[in-house]
Amino acid sequence: MEKKVLVTEITANPAPLGLMGFGMTTILLNIHNAGFFPLDAMILAMGIFFGGMAQVVAGIMEFKKNNTFGTTAFTSYGFFWLSLVALNILPVMGLGEAADSLSMAAFLFMWGFFTFFMFIATLRISKALQVVFGTLTLLFFLLAIGNFTGSTLILTIAGYEGIICGFSAIYAAMAQVINETYGKTVLPIGELSAH
Repeated sequence: MEKKVLVTEITANPAPLGLMGFGMTTILLNIHNAGFFPLDAMILAMGIFFGGMAQVVAGIMEFKKNNTFGTTAFTSYGFFWLSLVALNILPVMGLGEAADSLSMAAFLFMWGFFTFFMFIATLRISKALQVVFGTLTLLFFLLAIGNFTGSTLILTIAGYEGIICGFSAIYAAMAQVINETYGKTVLPIGELSAH
C-alpha cells in the first residue's frame, strides 16, 4: 500500500503588497484630485504597475491562501486601476471616445456600490480594513457625485478624503509587516476574527 504524503505549504502574507499598491497609488491620484498637480504619466505608471499589476498579483496570492475577501478585493481593485488608466490612454490612442463626466460618474458609482459591500465584509475582519473600505466607499461616491454634478468643490473634497483613504491602507499594510516581523502587535489593526 502506497503512503500518502501530506505537503504543508507555507506562503507569505500578500495583503501588505496589495494594500501598499492600493494606498500609494490612491494617494498620488488624490493629490491630483485635490488640485496639486495634473494627471500625468507618473500617476498612469503607478496605476499600471503598482496599483494595477501588484494588486492583481496579491489577489492571485490570496487565492492560493484560500482568502476569498483578499482575492476579490485585490484582483478587483488591481483591474480598477488598469481600467482607469485605459480610460485615460485609449482615447489618446484613437481607441474610443473619451469618457464624459456622466459615464465617469456611472463608472465611479458602480465601484462605490461594489466597495460598500466589501466594507460590510470588513465588519468581520479588522478595524483597520473598516477604515480603508469605509473611506474608499465614501471616496467613490464623492467622485461619482462630483462628476455627475460637475462640482469642482466636491472633487477637491474627494481628493483630500482619498489621501486619508490611501494613508489608511498604507498603515494597514505596514502594521501587518511590522507586527509579523516583530512577532507581536506593534501597530494595532483591531483584528476581529481570522479570515
